[in-house]
Amino acid sequence: MTRDATTIGVLIGDGASILEVAVAPRVFEIDHGPRGGPTFELLTAGERPGPLATTGGITMSAPHPLAALDRAGVVIVPGWRRPGGPPIAAPVRKTLVRAYDEGATVVGLCLGAFVLAEAGLLDGRRATTHWVCLPEFTERFPKVEVVHDALFVDEGRVITSAGSAAGLDACLHLLRRDHGPAVANATARALVVAPQRAGGQAQFVERPVPAFGHDDPVTAAMRYALEHLDDTALDIDRLAATAHLSRRSFDRRFRETAGCSPLQWLLHQRVLRAQHVLSTTDLPMNAVARASGFTDGVAMRPHFRRLVGVPPQSYRESFRAGPPPAG
Repeated sequence: MTRDATTIGVLIGDGASILEVAVAPRVFEIDHGPRGGPTFELLTAGERPGPLATTGGITMSAPHPLAALDRAGVVIVPGWRRPGGPPIAAPVRKTLVRAYDEGATVVGLCLGAFVLAEAGLLDGRRATTHWVCLPEFTERFPKVEVVHDALFVDEGRVITSAGSAAGLDACLHLLRRDHGPAVANATARALVVAPQRAGGQAQFVERPVPAFGHDDPVTAAMRYALEHLDDTALDIDRLAATAHLSRRSFDRRFRETAGCSPLQWLLHQRVLRAQHVLSTTDLPMNAVARASGFTDGVAMRPHFRRLVGVPPQSYRESFRAGPPPAG
C-alpha cells in the first residue's frame, strides 16, 4: 500500500489528553491549496473500536479503524494515558512499526513518546517528552538518548515533543521542514501562535520574555535587549546597567527568571533573529549577521551552527520562503 506524505494519521489512545488529541487535526485541517500549498487528508483512528475516554470526562469515537493508518505518510500519536498502565496493544505496536518500516514519519506528542519507545522506534535515537515524566522515561527506556531541554526533537522520520503546547511546535516544525516556511507561517497565523518558537531544526528551547510586570528589572532588560538586538555593542554589562543591578546580582536574578545565563539567552535571541532574516530576506551573510547583533558572518557562524545544527547558508537553502503569492 502506497503511503502519501499529505495523508496524516492521528492515533488516539484511551485516556488521552483532549488538548493534545486536538493539536494535529487542527494544524493539518487547514487547506493550503488556494495558495499553491498542500491539501492534507486527515485520518483519525482509535487504538480500539468504540468510545475512547479523554480528559475532562469527555469521550469520543474515532471515525476510522486502526487499519486506516496504513495509508498515512505521517502518523502522529498525541499524549497517551499516564505512564504506568498496561503496555500498548500488539496491533498498535505493529501499526507504528509498519508505518516506520514503510517510510512514514512517526511523531509522538508529549506522552505519546512513551508509545513510540514501547514500540522500539526510539532505541538509539534522541527523544524527549513532558518534563514531569522525563525521569521515568529515562529509567524505562535506557536505549533512548533523552533530551531534557528541548521543545521537540527531530530525528528525521521520528519526532517527539515535550508538553502539550510543544506538540504544536513540533507539528509546525514538521510543516516547515517538509512543506516550507510559507505553509508553516500561514498555519501559525490561522492559529494565532508564533510560527517558530525554536527555529527550524534547532534543538534548543527559546527563551522568550516572561510575562512579568513592567517593573521587573530582568524583564525590562530582556525587552531592551530585543529592541537593540542589532547593536553589536550590546553586552551583559549594559543589560545589567539597564536593570540597575550589579553584574553579579543581574546574573543571579536572570538565571532565576529565565533558567539560563544572560549570555546564553542573548546568543539564542541573536540566532533566532538570524534565522528569521535568513528565511525572509536575500541579504548577504554579513548583513544578516549585523542585523542580528554579530559583527560579521564569521562571528555568527559558529554560534548559529552550534545552536541550530547547520551552517547559516544551509539553513537559508532549506527554509527560505518563496515569493508571496499574487494578490
